[in-house]
Amino acid sequence: MAKPDVKAFFDEATFTVSYVVSDPATGRAAIIDPVLDFDPTSGRTSTSSADELVAYVGGNNLAIDWIFETHVHADHISGAPYLKEKLGGKTAIGNGVTAVQETFKGVFNLPELPTDGSQFDRLFSDGDAFDVGEISGHVIATPGHTPACVTYVIGDSAYVGDTLFMPDFGTSRTDFPGGSASQLFGSIQKILALPDGTRLFMCHDYKAPGRDEYAWETTVAAQRDGNVHINKGVSKEAFVATREGRDSQLGMPKLLLPAIQVNIRAGVFPDPEDNGVRFLKIPLNAV
Repeated sequence: MAKPDVKAFFDEATFTVSYVVSDPATGRAAIIDPVLDFDPTSGRTSTSSADELVAYVGGNNLAIDWIFETHVHADHISGAPYLKEKLGGKTAIGNGVTAVQETFKGVFNLPELPTDGSQFDRLFSDGDAFDVGEISGHVIATPGHTPACVTYVIGDSAYVGDTLFMPDFGTSRTDFPGGSASQLFGSIQKILALPDGTRLFMCHDYKAPGRDEYAWETTVAAQRDGNVHINKGVSKEAFVATREGRDSQLGMPKLLLPAIQVNIRAGVFPDPEDNGVRFLKIPLNAV
């Protein structure tokens, strides 16, 4: 399989890894899961993280075709609109985003919000194909963490979003609206059906106990043999019981409320109100 160049950018504030994936033969590239910096205590945004990607793209004479979201993120605000303005490219996400929009339209009381995914340039279905330069790619629908989760396979690499973490950390939570531990188990099997040597790139890392460094790249074989939640042929029933038990002990991500209401709009903030200021909503006792 073709081997794209992959440059990772780790945002320690949100433990998020963004990627620039490029075809070395043509210089065409895709950006995956970009971050817009957001300080929830002050309400201020900045583009420091996104500007690192801009500098890398410019410094390597790359041309951006795609800006991919693996799902509607609950732990960071997307930098896609800023990067699209700076670098071009089409924004894309899985077509399950419509279910996420429909759910949170009610939570945030957004009667004018379209729930057809039209905020994005492209909605992908399971099996859809795309290209990054001369490297072929395709989409695997991998719901479970959220309904909109997809995995992007580009040559010998795959970008799994929050479906999997590094083998020593396990798998993602499934207690968000529309999440399902049973679905997640099936989605993981799709990823593990890829060739053993497929490079897998995570969206997050939190340092598993006993590990001193952040890590975000592994392989299908390493996940199948070593993932602490799915190795040794664990049954679906056992996985679901373990996953749901862990989820019941987890707190809410600190950026969920600001992040979700922006990311269902493809990273675009609400319009300014009559004082020229944009506002996000915090629903009280509703989540």
